[in-house]
Amino acid sequence: MIRLKYLATAFLLCCATIAAQAQGERNNWYFGKSAGITFNGDSAVAVTNGRLITEEGSATISDKNGNLLFYTNGITVWNRNHKVMPNGNGLLGGNSSTQSALIVPKPGSETIYYIFTTDIQAQSDGLRYSIVDMSKDGGNGDLVFKNTFMIAPTTEKLTAVRHSNGKDWWVVAHRWNSNAYLSYLVSENGVETMPVMSNVGTVHGGSNRKAIGYLKPSPDGTRLAAALWNDNSNFELLRFDRSTGKVSDPILFKGFSEAYGIAFSPDGSKLYGTTNNKGTGKGQIVQFDLRAGGPEEIIKSATIVATSGSPTIGALQLGPDGRIYAARKDNIHLGVIFNPNAKGKAVQYKDNGFKLAGRKSDLGLPNFVQDVKRL
Repeated sequence: MIRLKYLATAFLLCCATIAAQAQGERNNWYFGKSAGITFNGDSAVAVTNGRLITEEGSATISDKNGNLLFYTNGITVWNRNHKVMPNGNGLLGGNSSTQSALIVPKPGSETIYYIFTTDIQAQSDGLRYSIVDMSKDGGNGDLVFKNTFMIAPTTEKLTAVRHSNGKDWWVVAHRWNSNAYLSYLVSENGVETMPVMSNVGTVHGGSNRKAIGYLKPSPDGTRLAAALWNDNSNFELLRFDRSTGKVSDPILFKGFSEAYGIAFSPDGSKLYGTTNNKGTGKGQIVQFDLRAGGPEEIIKSATIVATSGSPTIGALQLGPDGRIYAARKDNIHLGVIFNPNAKGKAVQYKDNGFKLAGRKSDLGLPNFVQDVKRL
C-alpha cells in the first residue's frame, strides 16, 4: 500500500510537470512603453528587447516550450526577432482599445494563428480577424490575410474560451448599444461568420467612452466577467456554456468608478477588478468572493484589497507563476497580488511588486485566451 501511495504521488507530480511544460504559450509578455516580461517556472524577468508601444491593448503568443513566436498591439505585428512581420502593418485594431488584439491558435494546425482585433470606442472598424502563417519567412511568420470584417460597432472587449470538446474555441465579444454577447466558433474549418448571440445583462452603450473595459473568462471557462467603464461604472459576472457559447445568469456589481481591469484567481474562487477612485486620487483593486453564496452574498463580499500609489491603474493579468499583475499607468513598476486565492488583505499586494528594468507600463497588459494547450 505504501509503495502504491508513492507511485500515485509520483504520477501526479509527473502530470503536473507535463501540464506546466505545456503551458509555455503565455511565457512572454510585451506591453506598455516597450516593456516586457519573460516567465520561466516561478521566476519572472523584465526584458527590454520589445518594440511594441501601446497605451492599452496588446497580445503575445509563444510556443509550448515558452519560445516567443510573435506579438502585436492590434496595428503592427512583430516576429520572434522583434522585426515587423511581412505584411505586418495596417491591422485595424486600436492601440487605445482595451483589448485591441487577441491571438487564437487554429484548431488542428501547428502553424496557423488568428489575430482578432477591436476598434477604439465602438468605431466603424469593429471586430475583425487576420491570419498568421508561421511556416512562412523561414519559420518567422507572415501575415497572409488581413482585416476580415466580422461585426461593427462593438465594445473594446475581446476574449476566447476553449470549447467543451477540448479542441475548438469560442471568441467572445460584445455588441455596442446592446446587451448582446457574441460567441464566434473557431474550428478546423475556420471562423464561423454567424455568432451565437446572448441578449443578457447590462446594455453596453451610451457615450462611446463606455465601450472601454476588459472581458475575461475564469480559468475553467465557465464564467465571464466584464468591466463597464465610466464615472459610475460596474462589473458584470456571468455564466458561460462551453458547449453552446451561450452567456447567462448575470450578476451586476454597481458603483465602481472607472472600472477597467478584470482577473480571476487561479482557483476561480475570487474575482478582482480595478477601479480609479476620483475621491482619493488613487487606483484600487476590489475583490469579490465567488464562493460567498448566492448573488447577493457575492455582491456584499466586495472588499478593497489594495490601494496603489498611482492615480490610475489598469489591466489585471494572471501570470504563469500564479500571481496577478496590475498595470500602473506611466510607472516603472507593476503591482503584484502574490496570493490571489486568498481572501481579503491576505492576498499580499505589493504596489512596487515588479520592476520593469527602466521601461514603463501603461493601462494594458497582454490579452490571452482562456487556455492554449492544443489537442
